[in-house]
Amino acid sequence: MLAKLTDIIREYKGDNSIEVNETTVIKEDLGMTSFDLIQLACAVEDEFDVEIPDKAIKDFKTISDVISFIEEK
Repeated sequence: MLAKLTDIIREYKGDNSIEVNETTVIKEDLGMTSFDLIQLACAVEDEFDVEIPDKAIKDFKTISDVISFIEEK
């Protein structure tokens, strides 16, 4: 799952050199804005066939938060 998320982020950011791990802080470490986070959530929904409510998106601070959400679904 981490590899898939890394691919999604790399594709979105247009940078194949981005390294992501579970402790990566989405906004600070990846320089993503709130808009970027919404776009990321849409890509995650498509890739993992889950629905992410707006409230859950706001709670995504680290990659681990995203993984935990997907695993719970």
